[in-house]
Amino acid sequence: MENFDVVVVGSGPGGYVAAIRCAQLGFKTAIIERYNTLGGTCLNVGCIPSKALLDSSEHFYNASHTFKEHGIDVGSLKVNLEQMIKRKAGVVKQTSDGISFLMKKNKITTYFGHGTFVSKDTVEVALNDGNKTTLSAKKFVIATGSKPIVLQGMEIDKKRIITSTEALEMKEVPKNLILVGGGVIGLELGSVYARLGAKVSVLEYADSIIPTMDKSLGKELQKSLTKIGFEFFLNHKVLEVKNKGKEVLVKASDKAGKEVQFNGDYCIIALGRKPYTENLGLDKAGVKLDDRGKVEVDENLVTSNENIYAIGDVIKGAMLAHKAEEEGVFVAEKIAGQKPHINYNLIPGVVYTWPEVAAVGFTEEQLKEKGTKYKVGNFPFKASGRARASMDTDGFVKVLADEKTDEILGVHMIGPRTADMIAEAVVAMEYRASAEDISRMSHAHPTFTESLKEACLDATAKRALHI
Repeated sequence: MENFDVVVVGSGPGGYVAAIRCAQLGFKTAIIERYNTLGGTCLNVGCIPSKALLDSSEHFYNASHTFKEHGIDVGSLKVNLEQMIKRKAGVVKQTSDGISFLMKKNKITTYFGHGTFVSKDTVEVALNDGNKTTLSAKKFVIATGSKPIVLQGMEIDKKRIITSTEALEMKEVPKNLILVGGGVIGLELGSVYARLGAKVSVLEYADSIIPTMDKSLGKELQKSLTKIGFEFFLNHKVLEVKNKGKEVLVKASDKAGKEVQFNGDYCIIALGRKPYTENLGLDKAGVKLDDRGKVEVDENLVTSNENIYAIGDVIKGAMLAHKAEEEGVFVAEKIAGQKPHINYNLIPGVVYTWPEVAAVGFTEEQLKEKGTKYKVGNFPFKASGRARASMDTDGFVKVLADEKTDEILGVHMIGPRTADMIAEAVVAMEYRASAEDISRMSHAHPTFTESLKEACLDATAKRALHI
């Protein structure tokens, strides 16, 4: 048996960041990873590979749709999907190798295998090489992440009925791609193949896409995605998905309860994700789960076993890599006796379609439900000189501010590079800035970020300068 100060179970963004911070703080640290590469879902079959394909497909789309307007004439274009997938794999390997380097640099012992608690302070690791080892520690961090939700009637066969994982390894561009679920994962992967020429049909149970975000963002994104080959079927409940050999048959009921059918080459099931808490021996460690299979934690992310913490997708809250990272640092510093802080309301959310969608803080719907009196500032990207120069005029910036104090309560963006722009809003809201504070800051011209300033001007007595 080997003894450690801290053992982290899971090497996704939350797990490996927790391990690094623990090592920085002087703890003898180990990390257990079920597969043979570090980085978890995010790095291997999630955030990183999907962004690699999104960037590749965006290059192709621009070459075929906007280059001519820019004065760039090109010959006939052809999609080399095999090369796109190969480049994606290279990006993943480079990033995974980088995490391996960080483990060695910080003297973190890595175990590749499945970890199972056998007692409150001991984990047995069934190593991938066939051997077993046992680790004990003063503190443990559960960071095992999540896996796709699959419902009865739409079981995955990994051939025609697939998840986001298989969608990253396609051998051909579908002619007709069906997405079950209009959330972040499905829309991003649908964007990849729509840009490459696929017709994409989205079946969403709710009355809007990206339903957890401000409704105005979903409406605008729907307009933009329709332009590139998406078709949306909202208020549709999927009843059954069947592999019919060379095509997929999807049965659903519409808002009126009438049964409708859809045919496609492939169907991506993108209904969200659920925590991976099975087969971990959590009962033997005295760790309690809630009725949704998530690990119960207190405000310090401590489980029902005071020596075990849990972070990321296995606990309550948004399933976001950067949330998990913040929690990883938080837990490490708590173990060290420090007093870290996380404001969960200020964890930004991003959708990496084009236009990009980004938001932080309260939505307009949430403020109405709370009865908070607020004011709204809007600025469209079509009024931005920088956006016109790059031909990226879809979208807007919306700022919600307290009616009385002018404190910024929420910022919601859809447009070019909003994934990067949202950081300014997070900083402002962390320091409880007012809309006027942002409106009086100098923003370089011409930039996309001027649109945030203009929206803040609009929120303060409707004094935007360029609309």
